[in-house]
Amino acid sequence: MAHAAAHTTTQAAAAIDPMDLFDVRGALTDEERLVQDSVARLVDAEVLPIIREAFEEHRFPKQLVPKLAELGLLGSSLHGYDCAGLNAICYGLICQELERGDSGIRSFVSVQSSLCMYPIWAYGSEEQKRKYLPRMARGELIGCFGLTEPHGGSDPANMKTHAKQRGSDWVLNGAKMWITNGAIADLGVIWAMTPEGIRGFIVEKGTPGFSAPEIENKFSLRASVTSALFFDNVVVPKEQVLPGVVGLKGPLSCLTQARYGIAWGVIGAAQACLKSLLDYTATRVLFGRPLAQNQTIQVRLAEMSRRITTAQLLALQLGRMKDAGTMQPAHVSLAKWNNCRMALDIARDCRDMLGGAGISAEFAPIRHMLNLESVITYEGTETIHQLTIGRQLTGLNAF
Repeated sequence: MAHAAAHTTTQAAAAIDPMDLFDVRGALTDEERLVQDSVARLVDAEVLPIIREAFEEHRFPKQLVPKLAELGLLGSSLHGYDCAGLNAICYGLICQELERGDSGIRSFVSVQSSLCMYPIWAYGSEEQKRKYLPRMARGELIGCFGLTEPHGGSDPANMKTHAKQRGSDWVLNGAKMWITNGAIADLGVIWAMTPEGIRGFIVEKGTPGFSAPEIENKFSLRASVTSALFFDNVVVPKEQVLPGVVGLKGPLSCLTQARYGIAWGVIGAAQACLKSLLDYTATRVLFGRPLAQNQTIQVRLAEMSRRITTAQLLALQLGRMKDAGTMQPAHVSLAKWNNCRMALDIARDCRDMLGGAGISAEFAPIRHMLNLESVITYEGTETIHQLTIGRQLTGLNAF
């Protein structure tokens, strides 16, 4: 009987997915699994074969955009206007699989969906929604989001970019920095200070006085376009002003959507690093045995698995809360903070455990590690999210 029980236990252990130790997949609906599998196939077939070269060449693989659009991944959680109308878990799984490929690809989809399409959908006029959202969902128009400014990204209330009315138009002046998609964007949702507070403006490419030079020499998110935006007496017609919001609530609500996707996305990067390391340590023989047979290696692998599993369960609960309408910004801050730190630490440790090979682009961890240095910083630095939780716990604002 003891032998039979041990055999059964071994069989059960063998059935566990090393990338999903607590069977989060088993808690998903059929539709959610279908979405995950579809995006996983896209990443395996279209992203992984080209992403190393794109990263090395500091080039966004724009040929992927139609493929992302064809699967309904742009604005996937929005309803109507030719958007897929998927739930929050589906959007999270999309981000997770895309970031398993590369953070730059997930960043493109995050910006298009959460930071550009979402504010038009949530705060735009019916005319604006019909004009932009269907074409953005089809990947015919690319968007960017202009909030961060050169003098201090973590304090958006201290905004220098301003807009003043001139007749029925608005005149926009100022600058934005570290803007994903900027140089390839057909339009930007730009936030500017007005006499009545911060407002959102849809500024189209080619508008006189608007320029978006690309930022060169990045050593992170190299397969993503990052730009500065400059506005020199840019005239914006009143029809291009988002009518539904005034104040920081508008841009911050967009960041909440994007941070949610990041909390899922970085799990994919961590899984890619762990998978690379499992393959390497199983075949790398030192001192007469595979690396994976060493206690120190197994302890470090187990620690990675523990942290990935914790992040998966956190993201799953966050998604269920989002779908139920009970998610609050503090919940997203905790998940973004925890999961980004998890992924960056794992990428760094995998890089270390690969030895000299760890600095080679032939192995994914160094690329993910460099990317995650940006991901842990953008959409709110780690410290910003820690202070958000501190404020939630104490009721006192330390910002």
